[in-house]
Amino acid sequence: QVQLVESGGGLVQPGGSLRLSCATSGSISSINAMAWYRQASGKERELVALIRIGGSTTYADSAKGRFTISRDTTKNTLFLQMNSLKPEDTAVYSCYVQVLMKFHYWGQGTQVTVSS
Repeated sequence: QVQLVESGGGLVQPGGSLRLSCATSGSISSINAMAWYRQASGKERELVALIRIGGSTTYADSAKGRFTISRDTTKNTLFLQMNSLKPEDTAVYSCYVQVLMKFHYWGQGTQVTVSS
């Protein structure tokens, strides 16, 4: 059984930084892509950043220049470095993994709150 467990969320002041991690367990092979999504209260889930098997990345406009997605391929661990955080970044951040172009796995999410 595949499990994704996020960590690193919390309360941070505007302008601060957080680093999210997503640890995977279980039998995961042939990962096509890994990504971070977020869902703010009352809003739809949105893609924050994605990294493909070849290493190319895609960022939401709101994340460009402030967030960096990375991975440890030896451990199938995903990271999201978030800098210059804003109150509008407040959301539950979830890890996503796509395997064999057809299997989709989600973590339970970690809360990020940006507030003074």
